[in-house]
Amino acid sequence: MKAVLQRVSEARVEVQREVVGAIDQGLLILVCAEPEDDNNVVERLVRKVSKLRVFEDDKGKMNLSLKEVGGRALVVSQFTLAADMRKGNRPSFIGAAPPRLAEALCAQFVTQLKAEGIGVETGRFGQTMQIHLINDGPVTIWLDSSQI
Repeated sequence: MKAVLQRVSEARVEVQREVVGAIDQGLLILVCAEPEDDNNVVERLVRKVSKLRVFEDDKGKMNLSLKEVGGRALVVSQFTLAADMRKGNRPSFIGAAPPRLAEALCAQFVTQLKAEGIGVETGRFGQTMQIHLINDGPVTIWLDSSQI
């Protein structure tokens, strides 16, 4: 799995101008499942995300996790994170998991984040979405399976 995490002061996702998910302080998490991903990969990603210390403590150091600041997560599936640009100028997305697997793994990711006590909002799988956010910092973290 690949994920891009952005520390936000607020974020929302819309489908056809309808807000389907919104958070205040927390993380916008763009997630891409890959064909070889399984439950173990999801569990490792959830552990990493739930403990990631990217929020500032009272001394201004990034020392606090999402749970410690009472933040929430807005999770949006984004297969384009699997873009392969090695040939030509048109990205190939062959590295993304097939839709059925991707949807199941993304749903499991959300379920496990909730089990960690993190409030979660989501986009809508497979839909064209518009994401509005205020990146706080800015802080943007890239994770993939090799780092978790």
